Amino acid sequence: MEKKIIELNNLSKNFGDNQVLKGIDLNIYENEFLTLLGPSGCGKTTILRIIGGFETPSHGQVLFEGKDITKVPAYKREVNTVFQKYALFPFLNVYDNVAFGLNIKKEDKSVIDKKVKNMLELVGLKGFEKRDVTSLSGGQQQRVGIARALAVNPNVVLFDEPTSALDPELVGEVLNTIKSLAEEGTTMILVTHEIGFAREVASRILFMDGGRIAADGRPEEIIDHPENQRLQQFLNFVNRK
Repeated sequence: MEKKIIELNNLSKNFGDNQVLKGIDLNIYENEFLTLLGPSGCGKTTILRIIGGFETPSHGQVLFEGKDITKVPAYKREVNTVFQKYALFPFLNVYDNVAFGLNIKKEDKSVIDKKVKNMLELVGLKGFEKRDVTSLSGGQQQRVGIARALAVNPNVVLFDEPTSALDPELVGEVLNTIKSLAEEGTTMILVTHEIGFAREVASRILFMDGGRIAADGRPEEIIDHPENQRLQQFLNFVNRK
């Protein structure tokens, strides 16, 4: 039986009069690579931010391995987020950015050193430790962000449109890094508009529309044989771009 990592129970979120999420029920399993697709404003990023601890739901609860974490702050969760706009600390070099979470956890310096070097090697940035992050390309900065998220050994990694701020020629290097993590069995949730990548790498895809889950299935079901009319329209629109 697959192990449930995250459960969302009857999750709703209002921003003023705007109800962004409308009663979401969702289970996310260990080693799963779940991808969220859908038009802008459908609630994808809000789900990620609630799981990550950056937003509190208006109703419903978030369970992590069976425990209610709905009101647990982000830094106390076994979840880490890679943001759309890197969110690196410009006053810290590459090494210190990756080590940031480990220093907060007061890890031993030798442990930190080993983990930082391992993570930079994993994302293809070995030897970049002393580089100023502002001197890096967008793709390199995003890979530093991924290394920082992984360094603290989270149970789940969240990616919020990690390629949307990148120039087209840099998208591939970040997607390849995410693909290698998927192959290692890291539990991940990805919000993206990269349909081809989702089709190739995701183990499961959700299509969201109007604050609800409109379709949920394997990539070949969702992308190759979409039964939901709104999903068909969305895929046609994205493929035309």
